[in-house]
Amino acid sequence: MAKKKEHKKKPGSHKYKHYEVAGNELKRKQKFCPKCGVGVFMAKHKDRETCGQCGYTEFIGKK
Repeated sequence: MAKKKEHKKKPGSHKYKHYEVAGNELKRKQKFCPKCGVGVFMAKHKDRETCGQCGYTEFIGKK
């Protein structure tokens, strides 16, 4: 008899991590992509911010 293969849990949406609730207001922790618009967040890296959908990149320079 063959062994049953365990199903791995698929990762779900983690967009709730990009928001913060303060009283009755909802604040965004990250900014949106200027090309894709509202709803597509920019990923924060060490030296840049990148859009995962279109590939738009903003480099963070030292001031």
